[in-house]
Amino acid sequence: MKIDFSPNSKIKPVKGNVLLSEPFLNDPYFKRTVVLLCEHNHEGSFGFVLNNYIDVELDQIMEEMPHFPTRISIGGPVRNSNLYYIHSLGDEIKESVEIMPGIYMGGDFDHLKKLLVAGKLEKENVRFFVGYSGWSADQLQSEIESNSWFVTNVDKDTVMNTDIEDLWKVIMKQQGRQGEMIANLPEDPSLN
Repeated sequence: MKIDFSPNSKIKPVKGNVLLSEPFLNDPYFKRTVVLLCEHNHEGSFGFVLNNYIDVELDQIMEEMPHFPTRISIGGPVRNSNLYYIHSLGDEIKESVEIMPGIYMGGDFDHLKKLLVAGKLEKENVRFFVGYSGWSADQLQSEIESNSWFVTNVDKDTVMNTDIEDLWKVIMKQQGRQGEMIANLPEDPSLN
């Protein structure tokens, strides 16, 4: 008998959704992760892991960056020598792309840097990621169908908040009774 460890959901993945990894996914980048889906189309998908942090400061990653009190995430295994960002500044950062209502990706980095240097941003305004997570055409859909990922929605404040401890568990518990049971499973199934 196979036990389904995914909450019941019929949500089709689209830009702005989050992906919750299944509870026993044994992958160093994706174990109990929450991924903000930034693009999903016939060519492929990509996003940023929201809950996998590194212990390094922004000014240690890039020269000429000011000290900025925020946590930096490992966005995924692809291009992990590059720095990416999302923000809630909208049109203030030209050429940024809306991911979901109130959350934007990229844009004029020099302008963002000027705002950081001037001290005009709070950590709730911008999040930084080293690398990103990517899937080839139909790969993500295949992983969803095999129950490796659960698709759901979260609000803007949850996406931008780097202070939530155990984000995977918090969001999983919001998925109803089955999600609450899944959130409380041990990471090692042999301990159950």
